[in-house]
Parts: sequence; structure tokens; C-alpha cells
Amino acid sequence: MNYYIDIEIQPDNEMRENVLLNKVYTKFHKALCELKATDIGVSFPKHKILLGRVLRIHSSSNSLEKLQAKNWLGGLAGYCKVSAIKPVPEQIQHRIVSRKQTTMSQSKLNRLIKRQTIPEENVKIYKANMFAKGLDNAYLELTSASNGHTYRRYIQFSEMLPKAVEGTFDAFGLSRKASIPWFD
Repeated sequence: MNYYIDIEIQPDNEMRENVLLNKVYTKFHKALCELKATDIGVSFPKHKILLGRVLRIHSSSNSLEKLQAKNWLGGLAGYCKVSAIKPVPEQIQHRIVSRKQTTMSQSKLNRLIKRQTIPEENVKIYKANMFAKGLDNAYLELTSASNGHTYRRYIQFSEMLPKAVEGTFDAFGLSRKASIPWFD
């Protein structure tokens, strides 16, 4: 995690910020799958309530060069300002960026109904509880390549950590254990 690339999305009237970020992240995910990379992490350094306009990709210089050689942004490159591969600054903190999952969802309810494991009179109660326990984390809205369904991937940020935590990243550049360098 000594190097990084910033992808700054540049929305316009045709492509809104959230739609563009979702599309860029989907292409990033596909590239990670093709590379079978477990050493590439992602962060959103400009996130506040929303994830912001910057997708920062962290890894070694070699892994970032392999990623960039794939020309993974394709047609979206015109909507993005891509930095060169840069070394991570010194004297920084670290943070774990991971997926946050809800325990109750519409898809889970649909499965319970299909399997007939939830009585019909409890469906309304389940839905009420689902909305009461909803997540307010920032999220990406992605489309599954396998079935074409749209789903949300909620993002969770840990507290700041004084030193790096080693580990691997999933095909979305997220990890429950490994940290990424955090800086502006």
C-alpha cells in the first residue's frame, strides 16, 4: 500500500455524479476480478455524507501498473481525471474501508416468502423492522453481471488507526481487516 492513483470523476449534464461513480466502481470491480487481485484497496477520501468525487486506489506500484495497463475505464475515461501513480505521503493515518451489510433486506424477505418460511401475517412486521433498521451509510448502486439486478453496496469507514493493518482485499477493493492509508 505504498502507492495510489486518484480517479476524480467529472460529471456533466448527461452523467450525474452518483451514476458516474457507480459506473466507474463497477468497471473497477470487473478489473479486479480479471486480475484476481487481493492486494488492491480502495478509499473515498472526499466522502462526507456521500462518497464524493474521488475514488482512490491503493496498492504497490507494480499492481497499480498492471491495473492501469488493462485500460479498465474504457469509455468512462473521458469523464475522469486520472492521476499518475504516486507514492503515499509519510506521516499519515490508516483506516479500514469495508462493506456494511444489513441483516434485513427485500431480497431476504423475498427468499423467505418463496421458501414459505415466514407466515403471511409476519411480512408486514418484517418490512416495518427492515425500514426501522435501515442503513444510513453511503453506498454504491451496482448492477450484478450475473443476473442484471441492481443492488446497493454500503460502505463503512473505521476510526482512524495510527499504523497499517496487513491483510487482503476482496474483488471490490474492500476489507474487514486490512487498512488503507488515509490522507487528503
